[in-house]
Amino acid sequence: MPKPRFIASEIYRHSRYGGKHPLAIPRVSLAVDLCRALGWLPAEQYLESPVATEEQLTRFHDPDYVAAVRQCERDGAATEDQRARFNLGVNGNPVFGEIFRRPATAAGATLHAIGLLEKGGIVFSPAGGTHHGLKDRASGFCFFNDPVLGILAALDRGATRVAYLDIDAHHCDGVEIALGDDPRVMILSVHEAGRWPRTGTDSDPSRHIHNYPVAAGFGDNHFESLMNSEILPVVRAFDPQLLILQCGADALADDPMSGLALSNASHARTAAAAMALAPRLLVTGGGGYNPWATARCWTRVWGVLNSLEAESPIDAAAQAVLRAVTWSHSRGRNPPERWFASVADEAG
Repeated sequence: MPKPRFIASEIYRHSRYGGKHPLAIPRVSLAVDLCRALGWLPAEQYLESPVATEEQLTRFHDPDYVAAVRQCERDGAATEDQRARFNLGVNGNPVFGEIFRRPATAAGATLHAIGLLEKGGIVFSPAGGTHHGLKDRASGFCFFNDPVLGILAALDRGATRVAYLDIDAHHCDGVEIALGDDPRVMILSVHEAGRWPRTGTDSDPSRHIHNYPVAAGFGDNHFESLMNSEILPVVRAFDPQLLILQCGADALADDPMSGLALSNASHARTAAAAMALAPRLLVTGGGGYNPWATARCWTRVWGVLNSLEAESPIDAAAQAVLRAVTWSHSRGRNPPERWFASVADEAG
């Protein structure tokens, strides 16, 4: 079995959603740099992501929508029609310099991962997990839905049981809308009740849809109980050939975009459990709006996938990577020392 592979791209180092957008922060590039500083990312395990082609993107997305996203990148603005029809340039889905190439790169990584996993193994793609994207419009900061594209690619290759487990603070509405009626796909989502997009309130086990809306303040102990009593048994019974784990970091207590109270120990434990659930595992990122918390979380997940654990405190080189970042959010003006001293959060 090959060692786990880490797929990313340099596009995330210089591409920002712009202005004061919640995604105008380093995330993927910071996780890559932190993993390298810890000595966790040898060259042979790192892969540069390809960019998904229009043909690959239109396996799910409408051709007119894909063309519109590309045109917005060329023109640097959305027309009135594109704003109305495709939700481009409005509602948190801004036009920016890489509006096509950046999400197409995340989709390309997921599609490449599905090919790499043909014979089994583990792939980590922190830029993936854009679970709100819809067939014909942008939604929730997501332009292309890479989980849907990845699942469809796996089904096209002959998979008959694919499980998608999402622990982002927000419900995976785009995935459920696209694939909720496919009997080959199981969709499980733990998310904050009442949080945008305010979907995922009900489950339908007959359709392999399992939603777990949880209250604000939901912490590690509650999460572990839910995983052990309900989620893991359901996935084991389904016996997936491929498991996709979406590790959105916005459910962390240190994230400003939800009221959940997890530490990254929950993400680490979920990744560890996921390794035993299927012969093929793709782990993606997702939400995450505190750069330090997100990068540390995804770094810790990568460590788990490789049976590595960081010393605490981490060494000066790794701390320097984190200390070089600034964050204009109010929480970033006086960051606690623990955001720099360790990859692991204290369990909540």
